[in-house]
Amino acid sequence: MEVKLKTTGTEQWYQTITFKLVTVGILILVLLIPLSMVKSVIREREATDQQVETEIMQQWGGPQIISGPIMHVPVYYNSLDKDGHEIKTKRWLHIMPDELNSQGFIEPDKKHRGIYETVIYNTNLSIKGNFDSLSKLNPDADEVDWSKACISIAITDNRGIKGKVDFKINNQSYDPEAGMATTDLATSGMTVKFPVSSEMLEQKIPFDIAINISGAKAISFNPIGKKTDINLSSTWKDPSFNGSFLPTESTISDDGFKAQWIITHLNRNFPQYWIGSKHSINEHQLGVELYVPVNHYQKSLRSAKYGILIICLTLLVFLFIELVKKKTIQLLQYLLVGLALVLFFSILTALSEFMGFTWAYLVASAAIISMVTLYSYGVLKDKVQAFWVAALLIILYAFLFVLLQLNDFAFLAGNIGLFVALAFIMKASTKLKSTNSTPSN
Repeated sequence: MEVKLKTTGTEQWYQTITFKLVTVGILILVLLIPLSMVKSVIREREATDQQVETEIMQQWGGPQIISGPIMHVPVYYNSLDKDGHEIKTKRWLHIMPDELNSQGFIEPDKKHRGIYETVIYNTNLSIKGNFDSLSKLNPDADEVDWSKACISIAITDNRGIKGKVDFKINNQSYDPEAGMATTDLATSGMTVKFPVSSEMLEQKIPFDIAINISGAKAISFNPIGKKTDINLSSTWKDPSFNGSFLPTESTISDDGFKAQWIITHLNRNFPQYWIGSKHSINEHQLGVELYVPVNHYQKSLRSAKYGILIICLTLLVFLFIELVKKKTIQLLQYLLVGLALVLFFSILTALSEFMGFTWAYLVASAAIISMVTLYSYGVLKDKVQAFWVAALLIILYAFLFVLLQLNDFAFLAGNIGLFVALAFIMKASTKLKSTNSTPSN
């Protein structure tokens, strides 16, 4: 049934539909101020969370990048100075392994500081393989000093090394020293001195290294072997494989993940050996990040971005009730309802820091829906209209919760929801028709 809102010649301008719409519109714009303040608080709490994460990583160890083992051999170039004296210039020959097989189990954990937490891990890493016969090499140098050779493993953050490192080369155990023999390729790691005898030049040199490395958020590897085979597994069920190569094979389940990378020397842009810093080993990395799908701060901020939608739809419903059901709703009452809707996002953020986002959302939405529904009944004195207000809020908050869970389809679902909401509003608006009152005979 079409409702006609008749105006009389004595009706005041502030009683017209136009004035009501303009007033509610201005009120919605005013409510953007406290809503933006809530967003600012959420960003501040998120920044604090990231700061705590950085501090924990500085103490525990950050994302780790493992490179090695790499053999370094000093080489010399002979030249003469202006007085005819012989000068020897030392540089380093870097030799990549022929076969490199790395296996690691990543044991994830969470480290807390107050209400904030950071994802950390321990990795039991086994690195096996061999260097091919060194006699095949033909370095462009005047002299190669095999007796001063050494083998190193580059590690981004040495603080992550836990316990003793079992370092075996050519079936002999060695005690590594901290630091790199040369900084041509990396600046942090460990090194063992490995003099190469003339007999060793003619044979493959195997290595077997066991190391326990801790870090935070991610672990990566440089595929430096002529053939590199890396196998990683973990109980973490949300891995994000990163770097230049995706796993050749991977399985992800609720029990965790397993991934394997097989890379050859043809997949990279550096040779098996070179002198100096001519090439970089960091151009093509691969690895995994212990991904946190969306933390509660990000979800709270995303929900607050939909705040204006919830405020608009709710206040429009009150406006339709006032116009269609001839109820009188004061501007202050519109304002109080709007503030209650804004308060939801602040309560959600505060509760999510202690009970997780899902339970926080349930508690905060139930509290605000109950508050607004009871207030609506007190203002409208109509149980049916208060029920419709409650139903609208339940639908809005349920729809918003679904949007926050749909990472990939949130934009599409949001647009569909807006289309449906606008269609209902347009349908409801057809019941409003204002006519100038000219008494009919």
